[in-house]
Amino acid sequence: MSLRFQRLILILTTLVMLGAALLLILFNTKQNIVFFYTPSELIENKITSGVKVRIGGYVKKSSIKKKSINSYEFKITDNKNEILIFYNGILPDLFREGQGTVIEGSIIDQDTVNASKVYAKHDENYMPASIKKELEKNNQWKKEYK
Repeated sequence: MSLRFQRLILILTTLVMLGAALLLILFNTKQNIVFFYTPSELIENKITSGVKVRIGGYVKKSSIKKKSINSYEFKITDNKNEILIFYNGILPDLFREGQGTVIEGSIIDQDTVNASKVYAKHDENYMPASIKKELEKNNQWKKEYK
């Protein structure tokens, strides 16, 4: 074999290995991605039960029901459709009606989800009460929020 042919084989082998590594990375990532859905997208896509999903929306007004000490039932809406959520655990401090939230859990049926994690979202004007009090005490608080 000539030196030129050996280099060609080395280059082709390297390209094949890089391609295989890239395919493995992409295949593994595809299996581990959890998609973010709105309630309308979740209903339209008709995802089968048992699938792990992430849902974002607003907590519907007057929908939070406390079932037991750490068991809750509430609805997430995007002002078109709503999804019933069951959650066992402690809700975040910022979680309340009308507030944005992200729910991670598995689908029970078409419009019901069993949540494993609940994340509360806040707007850009949010300031923890303890920090606000400290700023007011030092006369550094000047901004008026709605």
